[in-house]
Amino acid sequence: MSAPEMLIETRGLHTHYGASHILRGIDFGVARGQTIGLMGRNGMGKSTLLKSIMGLVKPSGGQVRIKGQDKTGAATYEVARQGIAYVPEGRGIFGNLSVKENLQMSARPGVRGQRDWHYDRVLETFPRLAERLNHGGQQLSGGEQQMLTIGRALMTNPDVLILDEATEGLAPLIAREIWRICALIRDSGISSIIVDKNWKHVTQITDRNVILVKGQVVFEGSSQALVSQPEILEQHLGV
Repeated sequence: MSAPEMLIETRGLHTHYGASHILRGIDFGVARGQTIGLMGRNGMGKSTLLKSIMGLVKPSGGQVRIKGQDKTGAATYEVARQGIAYVPEGRGIFGNLSVKENLQMSARPGVRGQRDWHYDRVLETFPRLAERLNHGGQQLSGGEQQMLTIGRALMTNPDVLILDEATEGLAPLIAREIWRICALIRDSGISSIIVDKNWKHVTQITDRNVILVKGQVVFEGSSQALVSQPEILEQHLGV
């Protein structure tokens, strides 16, 4: 049985913000079909790792490989063209465009020509958006904006969906809906990297989890392995 295709891989990745050394030699990877939980307290390097992968921050050492190609420090659009969709913390929707326009502007086949996620499927998946098609992005609640950002990313038919702070600041009912959608995305075969503080929800849908402390990997293993070691959760996540 051949090893699964690595879609994203970092090797010995270092990233600085000015004089601050944020990432300290991170090895990290996502294979086709995998759902990865990226965990750690605030300020431990999770968002910086995602931004370094996406080309939003230039690494100071090491390598970022996308589907086997060296994309270290590549422009963000080059990474996106490889089938990597990014839902940032803060969402980044177009507030002056309607829900319908936000979705339709993103519609395209994936890099392998797949069109699994189309306009109708996204609206079936997010019924709240279907009720608000003509609302401007700025008229939506935080939860609806998060749904729109995820829906817009799915319209690109990505191979990997990166979700930073999946349910941050959302009401419990809306957060539950986001988790349902994350499970649907996993079941559709799209690989995911999910950052969220709710480790219980994360581990219910992830295959593997990585915990960062001060820019270094301190745990990497299956959801089962993590849940069975409460001392690791308490030490590194404070739960």
